[in-house]
Amino acid sequence: MLVKNDYSHQAVALIGAGAIGLSIAASLAKAGQKIVVCGARSPFAEITVSEEGQTEAFPVCQASTPQEAGSCNVVILAVKSHQTGDVGDWLKAFNHPDTVILVAQNGIEHQERIAQYAPAARIIPAVVYLNAERNHPGQVVLRRVTNCDLCLPDDGKAKNLAEILRLGGMRVRTVADMTTVVWRKLLTNITANPLTALTGRRAEVLRDPLITQSARQLMTEAVAVGQAEGAALTNEHIEFAIAWLHSVPEGSTTSMRQDRLAGRSLEYYALTGAVIRAAERHGINVPLNRLVLSLLANLRLDMSAL
Repeated sequence: MLVKNDYSHQAVALIGAGAIGLSIAASLAKAGQKIVVCGARSPFAEITVSEEGQTEAFPVCQASTPQEAGSCNVVILAVKSHQTGDVGDWLKAFNHPDTVILVAQNGIEHQERIAQYAPAARIIPAVVYLNAERNHPGQVVLRRVTNCDLCLPDDGKAKNLAEILRLGGMRVRTVADMTTVVWRKLLTNITANPLTALTGRRAEVLRDPLITQSARQLMTEAVAVGQAEGAALTNEHIEFAIAWLHSVPEGSTTSMRQDRLAGRSLEYYALTGAVIRAAERHGINVPLNRLVLSLLANLRLDMSAL
């Protein structure tokens, strides 16, 4: 039986019960926080996390409207960036100065995107390094692919949230230079996501020599753009990112590949599109990224029709 939210005090709201959102919410639940799942299409009574053969379950409440969610001092926003407008009413409901919105979205334009709906809230961008896969509503398979799961800004409210996440087993790092961290993550996002989506293959395709060559060129273009945006990027970051792509565990997948296989719209606007928009601001040529964007924008999503 599903439990409706009847909390008279504050809790954590989860907007976007996909693999990443579930993983972060489970960590907060493990740390003793009460989780309210907002507007889930297929409601579920608990979050189940499987990792290396071990499974843990955490009860949650469901809210079908912003009014049912009640007062939440922490919000996890984990819908895809292009779906932010779809949950705008939820964000508006949490638009309070004492509310923290943890934005677990890809890309580099978090503040501008969320401030359209919740300008009064404290918006905290999160760089996510987890590899997670949701198999059923509320159920996620978690893989840790680096020694850091989340990276947050080095400030007061973010530090407080980081401590709670650590209590729940999440390996969190806080940094002063989030611009560089976000752009470093973007290097892998503009390669792993598009290249697995375009080929339809899992992470092992990233170790193919020809795919590696394409990934390196995509990153080279993005490094020039990131430097113009103020990120402290070098060619060493490209080689580090390539090594990371080659080390991703066998069987791992990407959110963009999952979305394509499921026939859902793809998140290329916040990834490759963000690189191109920044490149245009600085007059930098990024031909391979433009090619990838054109392919993604015209990709057939209904695989059964092939």
